[in-house]
Amino acid sequence: MDRRNFALIGVAGYIAPRHIKAIADTGNNLMVAYDCFDSVGRLDSSFPECYFFTGNEQFDRFCSKQMKTDNPLHYTSICTPNYTHEAFIRYGLRLGTDVICEKPLVLNPNDIDKLMDIEKETGHKAYNILQLRLHDSIRALKKKVDEDPEGKIHDVDLTYITSRGKWYYASWKGDIRKSGGIATNIGVHFYDMLQWIFGSVKQNIVHVMSFDRVAGYLELEKARVRYFLSINSDCLPENAVQGEKRTYRTINIDGNEFEFSAGFTELHTLSYRKILDGEGFRISEARNCIQIVSDIRHATPIGLKGDYHPLAKLPLSAHPFGWDDKR
Repeated sequence: MDRRNFALIGVAGYIAPRHIKAIADTGNNLMVAYDCFDSVGRLDSSFPECYFFTGNEQFDRFCSKQMKTDNPLHYTSICTPNYTHEAFIRYGLRLGTDVICEKPLVLNPNDIDKLMDIEKETGHKAYNILQLRLHDSIRALKKKVDEDPEGKIHDVDLTYITSRGKWYYASWKGDIRKSGGIATNIGVHFYDMLQWIFGSVKQNIVHVMSFDRVAGYLELEKARVRYFLSINSDCLPENAVQGEKRTYRTINIDGNEFEFSAGFTELHTLSYRKILDGEGFRISEARNCIQIVSDIRHATPIGLKGDYHPLAKLPLSAHPFGWDDKR
């Protein structure tokens, strides 16, 4: 395949270095990048010749002119805040490029249909990064579940606590209207993984939901899932605190720990290779996980009733700035 030219929107963001590395590792060229923040020295390591703009007008002018040359852009990669994804995907498609977007693809399931209409209109494709589906251990687990002749219903506990400081609540990530809340912002890839392995949702119950945590129950075709997600370090179990860990992630399946902590470093590059080979995850494949987190976000928590995750009993915290969840 000829060398492909990329534009990257959100180059100053947290996840952008993985995309920059993936573009470089696949032998392609990052031609232009855009971000309203200018702390983008990371470009020097792989693409010092990359054009960079802090204004969307200048970025659009450059991209539009480049598309009329014999060296056009081929892909637009999007690493921006969650609530901007849908607009930037539309932009990339109408620019005349294929699009690669970080998760969550969008905040609302209906937006997927709108984007698929624009795909048809433009003749270009949009892809979502769903890298856990490419992890060797996760693929092996899916194969085992798919090939089980008895169709066993598994009991799964998901616990994910990734500590964040007070800055989080003052940023777009702490605004449920912009991030989609805890389930969307830190959990969407786990929900995608679970439904990909264990099948579609039969029941979606939320027990506890606040600005810093969410706990609930998902009944899937082949699994009963209790989950607890939080960004509050006060929720860390004692063994994690003693080990001075700020992140705690565990998935327990039928009483056994499912280990998949290694093997993450190259998953974005592998995602790009799949996309460049025409085998990437199209945006329609994100529908189930976006529906799950949307339903969680709009649910009314029922409290500690039924089959809930043990950590759901932890006392709720007051917002550090005194805001409510909706601000």
